Amino acid sequence: QVQLVESGEGLVQAGGSLRLSCAASGRTFSSSAMGWFRQAPGKEREFVARISWSGGSTYYADSVKGRFTISRDNAKSTVYLQMNSLKPEDTAVYYCAMAPAGRGFEYDYWGQGTQVTVSS
Repeated sequence: QVQLVESGEGLVQAGGSLRLSCAASGRTFSSSAMGWFRQAPGKEREFVARISWSGGSTYYADSVKGRFTISRDNAKSTVYLQMNSLKPEDTAVYYCAMAPAGRGFEYDYWGQGTQVTVSS
């Protein structure tokens, strides 16, 4: 089965940068779209970014557009989220998720989450 393991958690000051990684096991990574989501305390989980199976298309929430970059390395079965110009409101648990081929925007697999804390 598919397993997703996030890493890169940390505490950073406002204006700083952090890169999250999500390593996938299983054979479906290279044919799957991948997404990053986040959930802040007391709030619902929200979409952050998505990348197509080839990496040719990317999508971002308006709140992170221009600051975050999603990328992937299919040879390493890993998706990344580069976060720059971080703000305190970016503080959340970040999750990566996989939408296998044919599933559209349905994410069937989720990681355990990694904490990002941005201090003011």
